Amino acid sequence: MSNEEPAAPEEDREPTEPAADEPAEATGTDGVDETSEDEREGRIAELEAELEEREERIEELESRLKRTQADFQNYKKRAKKRQEQLEKRATEDLVTRLLDVRDNLKRALEEESEDAESLKQGVEMTLSEFDRVLEDERVSEVAPEPGAEVDPQRHEVMMRVESDQPEGAIDEVYTPGYEMSEKVLRPAQVTVSDGTEE
Repeated sequence: MSNEEPAAPEEDREPTEPAADEPAEATGTDGVDETSEDEREGRIAELEAELEEREERIEELESRLKRTQADFQNYKKRAKKRQEQLEKRATEDLVTRLLDVRDNLKRALEEESEDAESLKQGVEMTLSEFDRVLEDERVSEVAPEPGAEVDPQRHEVMMRVESDQPEGAIDEVYTPGYEMSEKVLRPAQVTVSDGTEE
């Protein structure tokens, strides 16, 4: 009979330590790469979301700009139409008042009278009425006094004449001018002294 002890079962054996020079099994090297990949994907998702948000904002601003432009064009059309209506109304009002003047002139001509003084008074009354219409429209006469300096903006020199006025000064108003709210409608036609006395 042999004195050797029977071998211990496989499961009762103690695990043996690996040799110092044996390489350890790879466990954590791929973990770092997986984490970095997740971070990159997360960042990409954030950037894509931010880009989408900005694109939506751009679309919103473009839409708002188009609406604003359309509103402005509509405003311009309304303002133009309003201005045209005001001008038409002002013209109609002026013509209506001028018709009254015309009616008075017509009545004066149709009046059977041989009295020249009466006819003259009727014309003077009509002229006064016409002047009131012009005054209401802020129209005033441009009629410079003899001896006044020529204003090229308000006076039109018709000719130079012999006159006792200083040379270059206005001698006589040939046709009065008119201005409306300081804007010259028609310059006064004047004669100017040439510096030689009559």
